[in-house]
Amino acid sequence: MSARPPGVIKQLYFRWKALRLPWRRQFLAGADLAGNTFWEFRDALNAGRWRRIVKYNTKSHYSDVIISPQWHQWLRHTREFAPSAKEQQMDVTRRLRTTELAAIADQKWKDSESFLDAPAKQQPEPALQVKDPGGYAGQTEPESKQGVRNAVEDMDKILAAAEGKRVDEGRFRGQTKEQVKEESPWGKPSRGNPDENYAPKPWTPGAAARR
Repeated sequence: MSARPPGVIKQLYFRWKALRLPWRRQFLAGADLAGNTFWEFRDALNAGRWRRIVKYNTKSHYSDVIISPQWHQWLRHTREFAPSAKEQQMDVTRRLRTTELAAIADQKWKDSESFLDAPAKQQPEPALQVKDPGGYAGQTEPESKQGVRNAVEDMDKILAAAEGKRVDEGRFRGQTKEQVKEESPWGKPSRGNPDENYAPKPWTPGAAARR
């Protein structure tokens, strides 16, 4: 959109068309910097209502027409008076300045470091080994059929285990388990219930007591 104001001849033409003479049906309200003109006329059905329209510049294609927000407000009766040429020029300057500031902000954002970028220098690798070499010593396993023993245990049992003899290891390595003798629940009668050897006693009625 061109930011140059209309020439002198066109300005005189706009002033002539803007005069609200009685015989005129349309009145020119103003024009934008692209040469589009905005008109106002009375509604045919409602004489008290004014209708507002825009006539596009014949030198520009319809797809290239851009209406500024100020003129959109005037067309929709949001603002009462049409925007002046000075107001439109100031709006164009403001939009250009906003575009420049947005480009500067984008460039500043691109130049700043991001956590998503690859590091500039190689980072040191984490320590995977301990300083104490004893930490990598192999684990010693007890011999077959021999549990973990200490100096408190019986010496005879330790010597017998060293010779390969079978000894009572108790709970070492799960070789033996304590066996608890459990009695069968069927071997003794349950409390309050007769067993298989139960025999009823004979019953003899006694003499009735006198009253």
